[in-house]
Parts: sequence; structure tokens; C-alpha cells
Amino acid sequence: VRNRLREIVGASTNWRDHKQMMAERASLCSLLASCQEDLPVRSMKDSYVEVHLPLGTQPLLREKYLTFHNTVRYLLICYSHTRNKALQRSPLSIVTALVDKIDMRKNIIYPDCDIKFTGHVTWVGKTSIEAKIHMSQFHDGDYTPVLDATFVMVARDPENKRAAYVNPLKPEGQEEEKFFQEGEVNKKRRVELSTASLLKVAPTDEERKLIHSIFLNTLDSKTVSFRSRVLPPNSVWMEDAKVKGLEICHPQERNIFNRIFGGFLMRKAYELGWANACSYGGCRPNLVAVDDILFQKPVEIGSLLLLSSQVCYTEGKYIQVRVHTEVLDPLTRQHNTTNVFHFTFTSPEEVPQYSDGTHSL
Repeated sequence: VRNRLREIVGASTNWRDHKQMMAERASLCSLLASCQEDLPVRSMKDSYVEVHLPLGTQPLLREKYLTFHNTVRYLLICYSHTRNKALQRSPLSIVTALVDKIDMRKNIIYPDCDIKFTGHVTWVGKTSIEAKIHMSQFHDGDYTPVLDATFVMVARDPENKRAAYVNPLKPEGQEEEKFFQEGEVNKKRRVELSTASLLKVAPTDEERKLIHSIFLNTLDSKTVSFRSRVLPPNSVWMEDAKVKGLEICHPQERNIFNRIFGGFLMRKAYELGWANACSYGGCRPNLVAVDDILFQKPVEIGSLLLLSSQVCYTEGKYIQVRVHTEVLDPLTRQHNTTNVFHFTFTSPEEVPQYSDGTHSL
């Protein structure tokens, strides 16, 4: 009972603090630019950030970051790009729109070697910012690349109700021009992918042939019936390659908007995806890449977060896992999708092929 009372008092205090903070931020709305042309042009150097994590020289940090994985300070980069030195507080609320890509350059992150993060803004739209982050680790006398990541952020007003303009970006030199053009290509690619979703258009001819080929490989030649399916050698039914989980979203994981922090959702999805890949391959997998993490809806404190992972493709030693997260409203029984994650793992040994059983791909 005492613990429950502490939780109730703590939640009430947090809510009062949040309301007070949002009231203070509402007063910053008058500081927003009415158009992008009113903001000064920035260079990529203006947003460059370098952060060191001294795991090797400060042993006390090792316990805190022993399971450290894919946590990067990319928000600092975006605020550096939009910073107005004349203002004590930024009127912008910068939130994560999506994780475009994370590539692992090394499978091992040493718990007793210093880590360095570097990053800067590489592309800017009217209200959105693309930032690239690089992680390296000091080992054998030198820093070696560990991770490359690309994030897309969007600027909102102080109350997080509508979009806000950000400073334009002017590339300087060939290298910066290349980064900026890559950002333009990434934007077009994201638009094309969104319009090519199976929820909007039918499968292509190549995709239909692939699905039909998988179907034929599982057809029982003796009965030639849709109901009679045979599992090919060294294969696993997709129905048997699922792992699910549930998280109760506590206020400890909230962000400044009193909603669940996106990094918490990423970590939980990654852990479930990793567990599924580990179970599927029969050994501990290594993360190779993360693609297209889209934050569709915010997750409120107290939500019941349902996570469902599915092995959706395998080839050789590679395992592709899709993790779908949704919020369940216990009163209305409605389910609302919040995120979809795609993880690529590699296994020390070749893994079984996936086969479609009673469910279509």
C-alpha cells in the first residue's frame, strides 16, 4: 500500500510539473519565425558535435553503460543547428520523425574502451532536419568506426501542436554538397516507399512470382490441395517464427512532452527482435542494420504496449526481423499502431529458410 501511495503521489507531482513546464513553453510561441527566410543560414560546421564517453579511463561509467547500444545524442546536433544566441531558451520542440538507417560497422563494442560520437546536420527541409551520427571506439591505439546512423527530426512549436520552421542549410565544398544531395535522394526514396506500400498498391510482378514460388515449394504433390502443405527441408513455418511481448509504460520513461521516450521503444523492440533472431537461428546473433523506424503515433504514459516480432526473411546467415508495436486501450479494446521496426541480424551459422504456411507473406 505504501509503495502504491508513492506511485500515486509521484504521478500527481509529475503531472503538475509537466503542466507548469508546458505553460512556460507556451509563452515562447511569439519567438517562432513566420517563414524560413527570416532565419539565418547555417553551415554543417555550425551543428558539428563531438562527445566522448570515457569507459576506458573512468571505470565507474562501465556499469552504467555495460549494455550500451545505439544510444546517440542526435537531438543536441539539431538544437545546435537552430540555436539563436540571443535567446535563453529555444522556442522549438524537436522530435524524432524516423530512424532512416543504422549500420553496424563492428559486431563488438568493448565495455572498457573509450567511445567517441561525432555528427552534424546533413540536410534541411522547411521544417525537417536530417542528421548523421558516427560512433567510433578507441582500441589498439586508435579510434575505429563502430556505427553509422541517419535520423530525421521535425521541428514543432513550443507546445508540440504544429510544425515550425528551421534554419536553412548551405553546404560548403564538395563533401558537404555530396551529403546534402544524399539527403535529397533519401527524401525522395522515403516518399516513393510510402506510396509503394502493400497497404496502398498491389504486389509487383516480381513479388507475385516470388510468393507463388514459395507457395509451390510447400505444396503437397500427392494431394495438390491448398489445405495440405509440406514443410521443405531446413525450413521453418513463418507462423512458428514469432515472439511477442508486453510493456506497461511507466512515467520513468517519459520525455519532456510527458509521453514515452522513443529511445525506450527502440530498445524494447530491438531486444524482442534480437530474442526472436536468437531463437530462430539457435545461437546469439549480431545486429547488422536497422532500417525505416517510423514513429507513427506517440505512446502515452500508462499505455499497454504490445510488441510482436516476426522473422520475415532469411538468406544464408542473415535474418530479417520485423517488430510491430501497438497500444491497447483496455476500455475500448482498440489497437493503434505506434511503430514498425526492421532489424537485420547475422548468425554465426547458416539459418533455416522461412516458409509461408497458413498465412500469406
